Amino acid sequence: MTRIQVLDYGFGNVRSMVHAFSQLGIDAELSADTDLAMSADGLVIPGVGAYGACMAGLRAVGGDRIIRDRIARGLPVLGVCVGLQVMFQAGDEDGHDEPGLGLIPGRVTKLDADVVPHMGWDEVQVPQGSKLMDGVEDQRFYFVHSYAAMVAQGGGDGREAGPDLSLLVPVSGRDRKDGERMEPSGIAPAPLVTWAGYGRSRFVAAYECGPLSATQFHPEKSAMAGARLLTNWVRTLSGNSTPAPEKGE
Repeated sequence: MTRIQVLDYGFGNVRSMVHAFSQLGIDAELSADTDLAMSADGLVIPGVGAYGACMAGLRAVGGDRIIRDRIARGLPVLGVCVGLQVMFQAGDEDGHDEPGLGLIPGRVTKLDADVVPHMGWDEVQVPQGSKLMDGVEDQRFYFVHSYAAMVAQGGGDGREAGPDLSLLVPVSGRDRKDGERMEPSGIAPAPLVTWAGYGRSRFVAAYECGPLSATQFHPEKSAMAGARLLTNWVRTLSGNSTPAPEKGE
């Protein structure tokens, strides 16, 4: 049986995420236990709140080490909302420069829009070959956020060339230490990035590269489209054959 762990580090809609999996007939355990997290078939990192506070919460339970170790070993991780944002190198939420996990190049910055936060259902732009977004390419997803990983601001037609978002790992393949160099992973193909737009910002809505998948939107709040996405992710885990639900919003 596939075992999923939702990392309990004090932030995020953890119980909503566990419930979302249970609605699909999938057992998901809420725990901060390191050994269980490393042995799980899939690890989910939810996140709601300030970037720095979420990073502090992760460090307090050793979640930063767990995530980096799993990625270095090619073990699946799914980040949601701030759980996506902390995968990047840094965030400047509330005017403070906060270091992230450094697994994806780039920074998380405030949305450039007349009204913030971005709250509600919105469309996304899905790349060809996406397994995470399979069957929901034309669906809308539920967003609640004021910050995001941006590619372009200040106008444009939304077709600017994207940055290199290749998955990074510590050169040692083990725990990252302060100042340790990160380099592109040899365990992952080129990333597939789903984009969305709000105001004058174009930002990462979903990311998938080797063992790391993540979404800025909330699949657990995105009705049938979110259920299909979670099922898609579970189906990528070793030995799972969970049937996909019918697509829809």
